[in-house]
Amino acid sequence: MPKSQRAKVTIRCNVCGETFTLRGRRDPSGGVDTGFKQCLCDNDKHFSIQEEP
Repeated sequence: MPKSQRAKVTIRCNVCGETFTLRGRRDPSGGVDTGFKQCLCDNDKHFSIQEEP
C-alpha cells in the first residue's frame, strides 16, 4: 500500500479536553478510519478532529 494512503489525525474530546494523535487509513469517501471509538471519559460523540500534514 502506498504511503500516501496513510493519514495522521488529532482527535480532541470536547467534554474533558483529552487529545489523541492517531494514524489511520483513508477510506474511499476521503475520510480517515483510525478505529477510534470513545474517549477515556466515555464520550463517544463530541470530538474535534483535525488532519495533520
